[in-house]
Amino acid sequence: MTAVSTSLVPGASGTPGLTMTDNFGHYDISPVRQSLMLARRSVISTLRQPPQFVPGLVFPLLLCAVNTASLTKVFRQQGGTSGYLNFVMCSVIIQGVLFSASSAGVDVATDIQNGFLDRLIASPLARPAILIGRIGGSAALGILQATLFMGILALFGARVSSGPTGIVVICMAAMLLAVALGAASSALALRTGSAEAVQSFTPLFFTLIFLSSAFYPKDRMKGWYKQIVIHNPLSWFIEAMRELVVKGWSWSAAGKAIGIPLILAITGIAFAGRMLAFRLRGGE
Repeated sequence: MTAVSTSLVPGASGTPGLTMTDNFGHYDISPVRQSLMLARRSVISTLRQPPQFVPGLVFPLLLCAVNTASLTKVFRQQGGTSGYLNFVMCSVIIQGVLFSASSAGVDVATDIQNGFLDRLIASPLARPAILIGRIGGSAALGILQATLFMGILALFGARVSSGPTGIVVICMAAMLLAVALGAASSALALRTGSAEAVQSFTPLFFTLIFLSSAFYPKDRMKGWYKQIVIHNPLSWFIEAMRELVVKGWSWSAAGKAIGIPLILAITGIAFAGRMLAFRLRGGE
């Protein structure tokens, strides 16, 4: 039987990387595989801590149930052309992503506090893999949540009018939003090194969704609140996703549903990269 072990040591080819050692020699693990391994660690770490992922599953569904029970009649009386459950589906998905994405920053801060990040930095691990692995874990959870929420709501009659193609776009949009938020929370963790600081900023993410058209059509709002909702980028994103659910396929809606979180994801990753560089310099 061949003995296999994995260690953070220089690769046989001289390229920095994880190395697997067996009876026959050394095999370098590429930066891509390093990122995948760290992403896997991130997902498993989250799933092993129910307090981190259960609220992101339970609370959006509970809020959806309360809103559906209380607003369905009013929604229909005011001319709603689809069931309220269809209207609110994307909001449920985004809420779940908001809950779970913040855990990425908490995990990064925990790694800093217990010294694991220092061990990664001291190893020959490719530096981008440290960040990509954590954000990749957020992306995987975003897709998982979107799929799960659409499946659960489908049991109660919700439908995606744009079909399988629309479902794929919605999952991609959820993934990109998870990347953006995961990168932002990771950047905050790298800057502060404090899980408490990351958690204290989490409510700010939720303020954005309650100041959007997530739960009620903006054309039926009035006053200053309507003006905030109209200019909230999250409203543009939600409405693009909602069009795929309620009206059917639209290239314009699909482009907005993917383009808006993609811009946010690129911005978040760039910011997180700068904070990682800050941490690698010893916080100077």
